[in-house]
Amino acid sequence: MLKFELQTAIEAAKVAEKKILEIYHTPFDVEIKEDNSPVTQADKCADAIIREILSHAFPEDGFLTEESADTPERFSKKRIWIVDPVDGTREFVSRNGEFTTNIALCEGHEIILGIINVPTTGVLYYAIKGEGAFRLEPGKEAVRIHVSDRAESLRCMRSVSFFQPSEAVYMKENASRFEGEAMPVGAALKFARIAEGSCDFFVRLSNGTKEWDVAPGDLIVQEAGGFMVEPNGKNFTYNREDVYNRNGYLVGNILQPWMLTVK
Repeated sequence: MLKFELQTAIEAAKVAEKKILEIYHTPFDVEIKEDNSPVTQADKCADAIIREILSHAFPEDGFLTEESADTPERFSKKRIWIVDPVDGTREFVSRNGEFTTNIALCEGHEIILGIINVPTTGVLYYAIKGEGAFRLEPGKEAVRIHVSDRAESLRCMRSVSFFQPSEAVYMKENASRFEGEAMPVGAALKFARIAEGSCDFFVRLSNGTKEWDVAPGDLIVQEAGGFMVEPNGKNFTYNREDVYNRNGYLVGNILQPWMLTVK
């Protein structure tokens, strides 16, 4: 199921990867959008590449992407592709390598396919609903991945560019549950690390992220045996009118009652 969709989405991510890295390794300009977030030619070119490949293969599907105008048309579509061509533009601009390309397929407000590609390493993570989560390294066969089984001494992560005081307080209050200090991690890499079992927990308590930041990661972590919920324990839905994740989110290997910030 969805094998052609998966193959096409991987192709789109890899073609976009070439353009992203081409720009990454040369001088580039940075613009500031209306929401005060940065954007580069890498974001714009990758968005165009991904949309072209996916729309050619699936002309009946709609789109919700960070770099294209959002219109009500997507609500008339049975399926939509949710895309962030360069998730972690601040990391791209600082050239720390911690940015990703996020592609998800949504049907009925639910993510059924998700891809996170890491251009600087070429490693790609993917999942199809009900079929598990996988890590695909260049030149190798895909390997199934699973979250860790830790219930204590959780390896916690925090945002590189958007770490909030409320999150620092949350981590301090639960410090006994974590192993050492929270590790700074950029973009959707946090989902990949939890899904493959190398980290265990991430909390976001601000309202700055949108559907395209989390959609593929949500599915990949769940298919790897983990969870993603709002801070009150509510599951996410997608293709919403309001694309902001207003309440933040928790993502990890094992959902425990202490994690929930709203009872």
